[in-house]
Amino acid sequence: MKVLIVGSGGVGESTAAIAKRRDPKGEIFETIVMGDRDLAKAQAASQRMGDDKRFPAEQVNATDVASVVALCHKHNVDMLCSFLPVEFNPFTLQAALQARAHHMDASTTLSVPHPTDPLHKSGKVLGEDELALNDKFADIGKLALMGFGVEPGMADWYCRYAADHFFDQIDEIGVRDGANLEIPGFKGISFGFSIWMTIEECTNPAVVWERERGFYTVPPLSDPEPFYLPEGIGWVEVAHVEHEEVVHIGYFEKLLKGVNKATFKYALGDEFIQAMEVFKSINMHSVQPVTVGGVQVRPRDVVEAAAPDPNEIGKRYIGQTCGGTWVRGRKDGLERQVYLYQVADNQDSVALYGTQGVVAQTAFPGVIALELLATGKLQGYRDNPEAGVFPAQAFTCDDFVGLQAEYGFPGGMLEMDSEYKRAGDHGALVAPVK
Repeated sequence: MKVLIVGSGGVGESTAAIAKRRDPKGEIFETIVMGDRDLAKAQAASQRMGDDKRFPAEQVNATDVASVVALCHKHNVDMLCSFLPVEFNPFTLQAALQARAHHMDASTTLSVPHPTDPLHKSGKVLGEDELALNDKFADIGKLALMGFGVEPGMADWYCRYAADHFFDQIDEIGVRDGANLEIPGFKGISFGFSIWMTIEECTNPAVVWERERGFYTVPPLSDPEPFYLPEGIGWVEVAHVEHEEVVHIGYFEKLLKGVNKATFKYALGDEFIQAMEVFKSINMHSVQPVTVGGVQVRPRDVVEAAAPDPNEIGKRYIGQTCGGTWVRGRKDGLERQVYLYQVADNQDSVALYGTQGVVAQTAFPGVIALELLATGKLQGYRDNPEAGVFPAQAFTCDDFVGLQAEYGFPGGMLEMDSEYKRAGDHGALVAPVK
């Protein structure tokens, strides 16, 4: 497989590093082109891979669709991966269509708030513009894999995996995310991932889906509740955040055993939440241009430019980050709750890949998807789609889960307190004497 990465920052470089470690001889990933608007960044990523023939660097402006298409043709790529801020997705999607290549991103196209009641009613939902391109990708026989990071991505795979294996009926699916990351001696907030997207997610109304109501919104960071994260992280407080998985579940609910509700909640911490509220109070979250000294700038871009680079400051974090999917439903007539998860240790990720944990965790699901596509276990495999625009729920996920440990990102399942668990616990006690 030949891949063009547009955006050679943290996720792009991690993708290349994970692919190289998985396939050192290039038997699966023949060529991975490191593309970026900043040629020096692309060259630095290529140099860190240690093989500029297999990982060549190219300068590319994603908004110049013709130049992206030309680059696809130059390297005869099978897959165009967009690891840029999501506002660039429409350009790379069009480039993939014109180049007749598959497309993958780690986050989907932006939402648009409801014009009159944004805190209660849904406008255009996340990824809606991508899903609208389904027929065009189907016409060229290619897949657009939407949101194939960790969240969205791995969390979506887990929705399908839970439906396929652990439940007879599903009532609610909630993606739950948190960490115990800290920088010893550091004061204030720091961004461990895309600054632009973090502000977007934490200041937009959060989307919820219910079978009877469809999509609707609630205030950002509302309805906080405690949630237990495994492998030493412990109890955290999670609250509503806008995220793609809710949309994916709503659109593909027929694959998920009658699911009735979907939510996404994230643990941010009081200090970070207060910072988001301050940003909103002074409009620093805004993407509407303002004039400063005769120059137009967007306030959020100023925050992103001024704050420490997440890819660098993130390498100083100590601790673990956890992403996963909580599912509640029924099995064998009993109420059941499970949490399917993956925990990444930050310093382990830095040592293995040279990138911080959140970024490496975001990259690995996409690399597994690329391997499955290259080896014939994704497109048209079993009952999988042949072509079109799809999130991970649309694909059989057994092979993805089976490869996680081989990639160094093993997942787990926490059986939470429920009728089903208690019955199992009672049975386990008396099993030796039966």
